[in-house]
Amino acid sequence: MSHPDLTIHHLTESDHAAWDAFVFKCPDATFFHQAAWQGLMEDVFGHRTHFLYARRGGEIVAVLPLAEVQSRLFGHSLTSLPFCVYGGVVGEATAVPLLEAEAERIALARGVQHLEYRNLVARHTDWPRQDLYVTFRKTLDPDVEANLAAVPRKQRAMVRKGIKNGLVSHIDPDVERFFALYADNVRRHGTPALPKRFFASLQDVFGEKCEVLTVTSPEGKTLSSVLSFYFRDEVLPYYAGDDLAARSLAANDFKYWALMQQACARGARLFDYGRSKIGTGPYSFKKNWGFEPQPLSYEYRLYKRDAVPQNNPMNPKYRAFIAMWKRLPLPVANALGPYIVRNLG
Repeated sequence: MSHPDLTIHHLTESDHAAWDAFVFKCPDATFFHQAAWQGLMEDVFGHRTHFLYARRGGEIVAVLPLAEVQSRLFGHSLTSLPFCVYGGVVGEATAVPLLEAEAERIALARGVQHLEYRNLVARHTDWPRQDLYVTFRKTLDPDVEANLAAVPRKQRAMVRKGIKNGLVSHIDPDVERFFALYADNVRRHGTPALPKRFFASLQDVFGEKCEVLTVTSPEGKTLSSVLSFYFRDEVLPYYAGDDLAARSLAANDFKYWALMQQACARGARLFDYGRSKIGTGPYSFKKNWGFEPQPLSYEYRLYKRDAVPQNNPMNPKYRAFIAMWKRLPLPVANALGPYIVRNLG
C-alpha cells in the first residue's frame, strides 16, 4: 500500500536536531537510534552509513539507522546497527514498511551478503534469526537501599564485601583508567579491543549522557571501571573492565552497586544490564543479580549467504585465534585490535 503523504529521506547534518527530537519522544527508540551514531560509524570506523527517516510534511515519523560493514575476513553486511545492541526501525506503523523497503533496495544495490536488524522484539518471524543473545532490564527503585535489598542474598553479600574492603567509586573525567582496564580485560579473553579514540569520541559526542565510573582500593589502586550511557530515564552500563585483583576484593559487584546509586541520584528508573551470550559468565553474573533474561530478536535477510553469520567468540573456528590473541603483548594487541574489531560490530 502506498502512502503519498510519506516521503523517505537520508539523514544529513541539518536534520540531526529533528531526528533526535523524534527519537526522544518515540517510546520504542533507544540510545542507539540517536543521530550521533552516524558520525561515530563514519569517523571512527570508516563505515558507510544509510540513516533513513520517513517524513510527513515537516515532521519525522519513523527512523532506521543503518551502517555498511565491508570486510575481507567477515563479509559485507548492512546492519542496524553495528556496535549497538538494539536497532531496527522505530516509528509510525504506516512508515515502517517504506523504510524497510528502502533498506532492502540499498542492500541489493550495494551487493551485501545480508541485512541485519537488532530488534528488542520480533518483527519478521519468518526471517532467519540469531538466538545467541539476551538482554537484562530491570526497574530501579528511587530508594537505593531498596535496590540493594532486591539483590539476591549471595550477590548482596559480595556488594557488602566490597563495602567492607573500603572500595571507593569515582566519576572519571576521561577514559584513561577505563581503557587500561578494558583493553587488558578483553585481551585476556582473547578478543581485540575497540580503539581508545572510540571511547573518547563517545564522551565527546554524548557529553554527560556518557559517564565513566571507576572503582579503586582505599589506597587508590584502579580495580574496576564501567562506561555507561544515559537515555531518558534509563542507565545502560555498556563497556567494562576489571583488574585481576578485582575478583578477590569484590570490586566488580561493588562497581555495579555504585552505579545503581549514581543512576538513582541522576533520576534513572530503569537499569539496562545489556546484552550477554546465553550460557556465558556475564549471563550468569547478571542472573545472579536478580535480572531475568529477555530474548533479543536479531533478524536477518540473507542474500549471498546460506546461514546466519557467526562472527563471535562462541564460533569454534575462532578458537586458535583466541588462544593466540591471549598471548600477545598488550601494546601489540591494542595496536592491531582496532583493524580487526571495526569489521565485527
